[in-house]
Amino acid sequence: MYVLLKILVVFVGSLLLSIGINGFLVPHHLLDGGVEGIALILHYYFDYPTGVAVCFLGMPICLYAWFYDRTLFYNSFLGLFTASILIDWLEPLKTQFNLSIFPSVLLGGIFIGVGVGLMLRYKISTGGTDLLAQMISKSFSINIGVIILVIDCLIVTFAFYTMDLKTFLFSCLTIIIIGVITAIMAKSSNFH
Repeated sequence: MYVLLKILVVFVGSLLLSIGINGFLVPHHLLDGGVEGIALILHYYFDYPTGVAVCFLGMPICLYAWFYDRTLFYNSFLGLFTASILIDWLEPLKTQFNLSIFPSVLLGGIFIGVGVGLMLRYKISTGGTDLLAQMISKSFSINIGVIILVIDCLIVTFAFYTMDLKTFLFSCLTIIIIGVITAIMAKSSNFH
C-alpha cells in the first residue's frame, strides 16, 4: 500500500512541477533553479526539450545516489523519469494561460513548490538538485528547502548574463517562492 502511495505522490508532484514550468515559467522565459533551471536555459537558447535535458542532467546525481544511499536512489529514479516525461508531454501548456509575468511567477512558484515539497515530504525527489539537497540535508541536518533555495539561487546567478534584468529578478522571486513553499512542506518530514 505504501508503494502505491509513493507512486501516486511521484505522479502528482511531477504533474504539479510540469504545470508550473510549462504553464507559467516558459511563457515568460523565467528560470527555476537546479537541474530544471539549467534545462530551461538549454530550452530557451537551443530549443532542446526541457524534460529530456532534465533527465540527462539529473542522471549523474541519481547514479551517485546509487553509491551514496540506495533508498534515495530508488526514491528518486522514478521521480526523475516521471517528471522528465510529464515536462515534455505538457509542453503545450505554454500557450494555454495568458497571464502577465507577476501572476505567472506566483502560480509557477506555488505549483512547483507544492510539487517538489510533496515529493520531498515522502522522501522522493526528481533526481536533480533536490536529490543532492536530500543527501546534504541527511549529512548536515539542515532544512532541505533552505539547501534547495541556496543551490537554485547559485544557478540563477550564474545564468544572470543570459537574461535581461527583469527576467532575472522575476526568476529570483520565483525561486524564493518555490524555496519557501518547499521548506514549509518538507519541514515535517524526517530529514533532520
